[in-house]
Amino acid sequence: MRNANALLFLFLTLALAGVRAEPTLERIHGSGVVRLGFLETAPPFSYSENGKPPKGYSIDLCNRVVDGIGQQLRLPNLRREWVKVTFQNRLAAVKEGRVDLDCGTTTWTLSRQEGVDFSLMIFIDGGSLLVRLGDSLARLTDFAGKSIAVVPGTTTSDVLPRELKRRGVAARVVTVADERKGMAMLSSGEVDAYASDRLLLLGLALDERGQQAYKLIDEDYSIEPYALAMRRDDHDFRLAVNRSLARIYRSREIVKIYDMWLGYLGRPGVVLSSMYLLQAIPE
Repeated sequence: MRNANALLFLFLTLALAGVRAEPTLERIHGSGVVRLGFLETAPPFSYSENGKPPKGYSIDLCNRVVDGIGQQLRLPNLRREWVKVTFQNRLAAVKEGRVDLDCGTTTWTLSRQEGVDFSLMIFIDGGSLLVRLGDSLARLTDFAGKSIAVVPGTTTSDVLPRELKRRGVAARVVTVADERKGMAMLSSGEVDAYASDRLLLLGLALDERGQQAYKLIDEDYSIEPYALAMRRDDHDFRLAVNRSLARIYRSREIVKIYDMWLGYLGRPGVVLSSMYLLQAIPE
């Protein structure tokens, strides 16, 4: 019986080894392709217009990360395969191997790290609410009896209800399919606010082409550290990604990327500047 159990254990070990995913760097080296996930409507971080290649702050960072991986592998002409993802399926796309790197606005949380790994941080934002200009709504406590739209599958959909409850604010949280629907409901007056990360809201407001004007409320209700998501337990790939990011921070190339997409906001604040400095890890 002991021998039978040993043989069974050996069989299961070999079976599990047989289904283990191919290391990402090996696959990239063999195919010459890096698969990158992007969000279609998350300006100024990740967005695409009329089917054109994606662009934005996170997209530029990912392109430079791929350049760095190419240098490390001595493959200067790595091809980017852009894969459209949504707020709801982006992490599943990483887990299932449909994308090697998620290049959007994914907040690094410990619960998410149970399923995927994260790079060094690429940005720090805060959760806020977008409201119509002229509405007398400035703080969370003003939303008693009001309705707030939110996209499920985001950290906002988890944090906002908890924060409202903590402050004793009886607001109605309305789930919407995506940010376009949330903005449409805000514009038509079906909801009183649309909730998301502060800079995403600002990007959506600036992108509006109609006469409706918007404003952000005067406070944040969460901290959102963004990072690039990748498959768990692929240490060599994570090191290659972080090596590229650290070089971008050390060389101050990050300043050019920031100025390109976020320069209209002024210089990076103390927290963001400190993040760039602390993550300029020496080689």
